[in-house]
Amino acid sequence: MKVLVVGGAGYIGSHCVRQLIEAGHQPVVLDNLVYGHRAAVDESIVFYQEDLGNRAAVAEILKNEQIELVMHFAAFINVGESVHEPLKYYENNVGNTIQLLQAMVDAGVKKFVFSSTCATYGEPDKLPLVEDLPQAPINPYGMTKLQVEQLLKDLAHCGKISSAVFRYFNASGAAIDGTIGEDHSPESHLIPLAIFAATGQRPALKVFGTDYPTPDGTCLRDYIHVDDLSRAHIAAFDKLEADNTFVHYNLGTGTPISVKQIIDSVEKVTGLTVPHEFAPRRAGDPPALYADNSKAREELGWQPKYNSVDDLIETAWKWHKSHPNGYASK
Repeated sequence: MKVLVVGGAGYIGSHCVRQLIEAGHQPVVLDNLVYGHRAAVDESIVFYQEDLGNRAAVAEILKNEQIELVMHFAAFINVGESVHEPLKYYENNVGNTIQLLQAMVDAGVKKFVFSSTCATYGEPDKLPLVEDLPQAPINPYGMTKLQVEQLLKDLAHCGKISSAVFRYFNASGAAIDGTIGEDHSPESHLIPLAIFAATGQRPALKVFGTDYPTPDGTCLRDYIHVDDLSRAHIAAFDKLEADNTFVHYNLGTGTPISVKQIIDSVEKVTGLTVPHEFAPRRAGDPPALYADNSKAREELGWQPKYNSVDDLIETAWKWHKSHPNGYASK
């Protein structure tokens, strides 16, 4: 299948491009390179540097490349920034996604895979998180994703576009060969921040809250390898053959891991000490978030390959060790 990967030069998108090729599909990448990296995409892959909001240009690409399915990863993802700059997030995550969907309708492309988030659940009363729990985001980032989910339901209902939605937990790790990985600016994810603290590239890691009702007092999260995420997206392609289709899945390992466990694992894998200091809780940080992934397992025949946090961090360490300055190391 010929697939347009929107945001394909970003962290998850670039790994999905690799997985598409391994699965026998033909990816085409569209990315404006505001946060993506051209070096994350092999030169042999057709690449368009274009803004998602340019509906006419995107429709032309869809037609000229004879695209059959679109995968959408081009969102702004910094939760804290979304609180302070909500217009930026609504304009890109909702407004530009509408332009993409309009371009798909213009070009007659009817299959869509969307990158959503567990942030749509807000602060849940029940764990692990199952797909039919109430969705009540507590920040603009989560709300923008939920609004797109609702739009996709409406488009499926009227038969214009069939969609598969994936609600991510904590995407982590890097390609097994260490050639592509995580390179955000600014970086906000725990595992790379812990590695940077261990290598002396950043100050001591801040651990926000040690008095949560968890086994060691720090927050529990669900860390899923980026390649496992990518394989799930591809496994959903068959679900999109019929009109009026809208399916949604949680993507996590189902295993809660604490901040302290991440620090211990980074120290074990790297052989380095992770300098860290304790700080008060951050507002809006739930004590625990982790997935019930049984729906994806049962309906897609998918299961994560990286069930050990040490194995996951080994891939991240291989990337960061060989690319200490990210893609600028090349």
